Amino acid sequence: MKVLLATQKPFAAKAVEGIEGILTGAGHEVVRLEKYAGQADLVAAVADADALIIRSDKVTAEVIAAAPSLKIVVRAGAGYDNVDLAAATARGIVVMNTPGQNSNAVAELAIAMMIFMARNQFNPTTGAEIQGKTVGIQAFGNVGRLVGRKAKALGMDLLALDPFLMPEQIASGGAEPVTTVEELYRRSDYVSVHIPALPATIRSIGYDLIMKMPKGATLVNTARKEVIDEDGLMRALEDRPDLKYITDVAPDNYLLLKERFGLRVFATPKKMGAQTAEANINAGLAAARQIAGYFATGDTRFQVNR
Repeated sequence: MKVLLATQKPFAAKAVEGIEGILTGAGHEVVRLEKYAGQADLVAAVADADALIIRSDKVTAEVIAAAPSLKIVVRAGAGYDNVDLAAATARGIVVMNTPGQNSNAVAELAIAMMIFMARNQFNPTTGAEIQGKTVGIQAFGNVGRLVGRKAKALGMDLLALDPFLMPEQIASGGAEPVTTVEELYRRSDYVSVHIPALPATIRSIGYDLIMKMPKGATLVNTARKEVIDEDGLMRALEDRPDLKYITDVAPDNYLLLKERFGLRVFATPKKMGAQTAEANINAGLAAARQIAGYFATGDTRFQVNR
C-alpha cells in the first residue's frame, strides 16, 4: 500500500525515520509531501494514496474526492477537526487520531502559560505565585488530567468539569468535581481549557462566562481558538481590567487585543502545544503503527468516525 506522509509542518527527522521504518518494514511504500505550498499540492499528491498521515494539514472534501484509493487517514495528534469526517465517512474511509501522544507536551505548556501570565510575561514588575491558587480544568481527559497532576505538584487546588465522566472518576484524578461550567469559572483563579471544537462548544466561552471569573483570574486556552467568542472576550477584558487571557492559537482579533490590553493578553506565534521533540516522535510513530495495524489486522481501535 502507498502511504502519503503529508505535512506542511514536517515531523522531526528522527520521527520520519521511524515512520518509514515501521511502514516499510510492514511492506508499505512511503511517499513524503513536506512543506508544500498549498491545498492544490495535497490534492495532486493523494491521487494514488491508500493511506494518509497528517498533522494540522486539512483533509477537505476536495482532497477526499481526489483520492479514489484512500482507505485510512491518521491525524498525528488528538484533535481531528481538520478532517472532513462526513466526506470521509461517506466514502468508507477510516479516520483515526493518536490520543495521548501529545498530552504531556500540551499539559506542560498550559502550566508554563499560567506562570508566564502570573509573572506579567516576565516583565520586570511585581508578579504573583500560582501556589495556593485554584485551577479549573475544563475537560478532564488525557491532557486535563496531566495539567491537574502538575498543578497539584505546584501546590494548586484543583477543580474539574467533564460531562463524559462520573464525579468519582474526576475525584480519582485528584480534582474536585463541579457540576456546571458556571461554577467552574466562578471558583477558578485559572481556567485551563481542553474542550474540542464541536458545534456545541464553538464560541461557547464568551462574555457571561468569563465575567464570572474571580478578581485577577486568567483564562488559559491550549485547545482551539474557535471555542472562544472573541467579541465576548474583548468585552470582558474591557469591563474587567483585572482579567487576563493567554492562548496557544492567536484569535482573529489578536492585534487589536494586544493593542488594547498589552500584558494582559498573549498568544504564541504558532500553535506549539505539541511542538516538542518527544511529542513529535510519539505521535508520528503512533500514526505509522496504526496504519500498519489497520492493513494487517483491520484494527480500528482509534477510529473517530464510527
